[in-house]
Amino acid sequence: MQIKSVIRILGLLLMLFSLAIIPPIIVSIIYQDNEIWSFFYALILIFVSGLLLWLPAMQAKTDLKLRDGFIIVVLFWCVLSSFASLPMILSESLNISITNAIFESVSGLTTTGATILSEIDNLPESILFYRQYLQWLGGLGIIVLAVAVLPMLGVGGMQLYKAEVAGPIKNKITPRITETAKWLWVVYLAMTLLCGLGYYFAGMSIFDSICHSFSTIAIGGFSTHTDSFGFYDNQWIELVAIIFMIAACLNFSLHYLAFKNKSVSPYKEDNEAYFFIFLVILIAGLTVFYAYNQSVGISFREIIKHSFYAVSISTTTGFTNSYYYSYIGFLPLLLILFSFIGGCAGSTAGGMKVIRVMLLLKQGYRELKRLVHPNSKMKVKVGNTAINERTLETIWGFFAIYVFVFLTVMLLLMLSGLDFLTSFSAVAATINNLGPGQGEVLLNYAGLSDLNKWILSFSMIVGRLEIFTLLVIFTPDFWKK
Repeated sequence: MQIKSVIRILGLLLMLFSLAIIPPIIVSIIYQDNEIWSFFYALILIFVSGLLLWLPAMQAKTDLKLRDGFIIVVLFWCVLSSFASLPMILSESLNISITNAIFESVSGLTTTGATILSEIDNLPESILFYRQYLQWLGGLGIIVLAVAVLPMLGVGGMQLYKAEVAGPIKNKITPRITETAKWLWVVYLAMTLLCGLGYYFAGMSIFDSICHSFSTIAIGGFSTHTDSFGFYDNQWIELVAIIFMIAACLNFSLHYLAFKNKSVSPYKEDNEAYFFIFLVILIAGLTVFYAYNQSVGISFREIIKHSFYAVSISTTTGFTNSYYYSYIGFLPLLLILFSFIGGCAGSTAGGMKVIRVMLLLKQGYRELKRLVHPNSKMKVKVGNTAINERTLETIWGFFAIYVFVFLTVMLLLMLSGLDFLTSFSAVAATINNLGPGQGEVLLNYAGLSDLNKWILSFSMIVGRLEIFTLLVIFTPDFWKK
């Protein structure tokens, strides 16, 4: 373990993140909302902390091993979540506890969208911008951004990329990992710009369109209004959201290749994308059909509303509209269950990822066929590509640990006194980076105890890092030489 190199890079990453405090300062100056000093002091504290970590280890230039990458990623997400809460802790207008501030920053950076705030409309513009901005930074992963920047500072990025970008299939769109990270951010920026323009022309203000484009492309779910998209009650805004939520749940490599080749063939040739679109159409159709059975007739406006709700929850985005609080029973549970699938590998969505669910289903079907033909040799395929047995074993291992962590966290919440519905939905909403829940967390998470908020903060981080990246450091073998 290269301890000095780990500390050096952690310091560099903190100093890099301190620069991310500049845009909220600019927003505070523009709107004169009296929050400039909260952000300025936070910037100084973060930069100085990073500098103090970097200076003693500045001469450490040892190449990183994969284990070092895991340590850096886990430490950075934990440390960054704490430092990112500083503007909220220092803000007099928020006046929230350290636990609440860290919960809110963890929720932002992990693109979960679970909040402890209630009267969001009354918050200063710079705080509103900062919440959305945190989700945007966390969407594609600050580590992936660092992979594109750190080589200029003499730090290789391959091990960081491997540790941060989890999943059974990792697409490198260019031979060099640094170039891959840069192009992913170019695509990310372009999609954010297009989404913001779509919101603006659909009826949002400039400020709201920028903020909501951040959380939409990040599949985050934070909003600048307490009622989220219900504040607008606008079918065109919801339609723009549906389009870009779906786009952000597709593998970003596909967007790059489609742009590069000026062709939609990358989408057509991707089986995971096909399966994801099928699931989205299925869940939206079921939601509209359920709503139709609950009322007499249904208009185009209502179809958009119900479809928006279905896409938002099933893709782990977490935006809500005026219909969200009227759903009871079957439908909310169905959509929460769909959120376990989430989006495609290489997207900003949460959940287990579509490719894993595809392979689990295919392997399950293969085992059924083997009962009839026990001596046959069958390969699990995605399209024409056979998946090796090691990948399938990894996916089953991931699924088993995912279920174990989910049940453990849920039992801890129930042990603390929460009812089953609240515990189940809160864990599902955090480990899948979804946000909204049911029961006591239907409106927000403010009513939970500090202990519950720390437990759910862990759930958000373990979900964002896709289980293995975080839990691997707790295994004895990880620390053996």
